[in-house]
Amino acid sequence: MSTNPDVVVLREGTEGLSMESYAETLRERLPDHTVALARTPKEERELVPQARVVTGITIEEALLERADRLELFACTFAGTDHLPMDALADHSVAVTNAGGIHAPGIAEQSIGNMLVFARWLHEGWRRKENDEWRHFQSHEFTDSTVTIVGLGSIGQEIVQRLEGFEVETIGIRYTPSKGGPTDEVLGFDEDDIHEAFSRSDYVVLACPLNDLTRGLVGEDELATLPPNAVVINAARGGIVDTDALVSALQFEGIRGAALDVTDPEPLPADHPLWDLENCLITPHTGGHTPKHWDRLADIVAHNVAVLEGQTGRGDGGDLENAVYRPDASPE
Repeated sequence: MSTNPDVVVLREGTEGLSMESYAETLRERLPDHTVALARTPKEERELVPQARVVTGITIEEALLERADRLELFACTFAGTDHLPMDALADHSVAVTNAGGIHAPGIAEQSIGNMLVFARWLHEGWRRKENDEWRHFQSHEFTDSTVTIVGLGSIGQEIVQRLEGFEVETIGIRYTPSKGGPTDEVLGFDEDDIHEAFSRSDYVVLACPLNDLTRGLVGEDELATLPPNAVVINAARGGIVDTDALVSALQFEGIRGAALDVTDPEPLPADHPLWDLENCLITPHTGGHTPKHWDRLADIVAHNVAVLEGQTGRGDGGDLENAVYRPDASPE
């Protein structure tokens, strides 16, 4: 076990990935720093009070009380609602997240799901399982209208990958006046959502789950979609009213859905969504990628350089993926 480490990696892993691999990747990015992996609760108690940077899923408040040198907690999740933010702020610890590192994988999976429905590949897979050589009709993705709800890192990656497919794109964002990479940009108010949905062949949900977006796609929104529309949820299950979605799929209110997230999650084995041939389900794997630790380590290494004023900029630069900065001015 290293003593006086600059960076401590906590023991709890994420997405089935080894925290040892994460620590080793950080060592490659930070060759002049000591990176220690706390493999046990005892090692966490011993190492965290010595570190300037701690990275992991969360940090216990009891550890914060003793972490006098701690300047940055680098969360390995994109979401930070589970963190003791008040305690971190009380101890003037900056907080960053892993936002954006999953975006390429989620974008590629979203594009893949649209192409599956466009070419009706899932029907081909079903017929293969039944040893059935029988033709079926497919569609074309070209000339479709795709609405992307949320133009953050995931939404932007989706739009980038849609270039060349000759589709029309509508983006939904909190401040439409900012514009965006889509052909058209609308807001999150009900009228804008319904306007976009009424013209959409595909709707991709790529927004955070919050008070505004919880239940955003409900009975009215699904009824507003054309019958040939497909809903792709690459965000959070709670954005969609699951009962309303089941009904729309069962009674052909929409053509289909591709869900990487569900509500509830995990989806119970007896849930009706499993039995619907027009619903594709993956177990929250859209963001999985072998580059997970590489991308996160790049962010953490940059932020270590910011803390030390070694970014080549006079002010030390800005923390990447900052969720909370002790020196930030109140809005």
